[in-house]
Amino acid sequence: MSDLAWRTWAEQMATGLALVDADLRLAWINPALAEWLQLGPRSAVGQPLGVLFTGSDELAQVARLLSEQRSAQWRGVSLLAGGREVVTDIALQPFGQGLLLEVHVLAASPANSSPLSASLRGFAHEVKNPLAGLRGAAQLLQRRVDNADLQALAGLIIDEADRLATLANRLLHNDGAVRLGAVNIHQLLERLADLLQAEPSPPQLRHDYDPSVPDLLGDADRLQQVVLNLARNALEAGAHTLTLRTRVEHGLRLGERIVRMALRVDVIDDGPGVSAALRDTLFHPLVSGRPDGTGLGLALSREIAQEHGGELRYASRPGHTVFSLYLPLERSHD
Repeated sequence: MSDLAWRTWAEQMATGLALVDADLRLAWINPALAEWLQLGPRSAVGQPLGVLFTGSDELAQVARLLSEQRSAQWRGVSLLAGGREVVTDIALQPFGQGLLLEVHVLAASPANSSPLSASLRGFAHEVKNPLAGLRGAAQLLQRRVDNADLQALAGLIIDEADRLATLANRLLHNDGAVRLGAVNIHQLLERLADLLQAEPSPPQLRHDYDPSVPDLLGDADRLQQVVLNLARNALEAGAHTLTLRTRVEHGLRLGERIVRMALRVDVIDDGPGVSAALRDTLFHPLVSGRPDGTGLGLALSREIAQEHGGELRYASRPGHTVFSLYLPLERSHD
């Protein structure tokens, strides 16, 4: 793409974009970012990058990225916009002799709403139409086939499309608070197993369940999404065998508090492991180890865990990676 064609395309983007030159000055800014930051696109050119950032640490990091020609993903960065601070997620990548900044301004979350970022809300909007088409196709298939197994698979597609559409609607309509109810974690994991076995090349699955695990208080749809994201990530990274394990832990620190009893759900895979370059930013939005990855799955999974008062952790080495979802069980006994 020529420079002129790229500029024309970038100026039509709803995403905020800016080019920073080797002297840490704004070489160009698109109308979307100019509007968000209350800057004139022409008057912004030549301005030092310090007109945007509220602190000096970011400027030093930008200079380092420029000198090393490296990319980075930053989350929750404050930018100056017309005398006020705007919280953003920023992706930085080398572009010619400078850096390209992709800026996502985060919408303020109303009280009791989900902390999901604006980028995830945008993703929810984009998937609604494909989900409707997928559901319709599955319904037609279910009616036209006589094979009971194929009808069951079509029903599985319909159920998953409905579940994802419900999640998307909650995000889009600011109805983001978790909907708590009794959740049997083993039922969620068995449904996950059904979904994975429907894959063209299903993985080898192992189950290591603690039968004493009680029901927990949670949002079943969202927790289903977490375990599905963890399994998908493992398979897309090259794993062939997955182990689904549940345990109960006592006296565990989750965030700033110690809970008396917590559920631990482990998704263990035999893939190549998490690369050293991703370990510090693995749960950030838009960070992915795959060229075709969106970088949304783990960010969403961590936020869902936090909504439930829990955490998502991992330990990884080649051939053995464990993602552990921790959820407090105390609320289920209140």
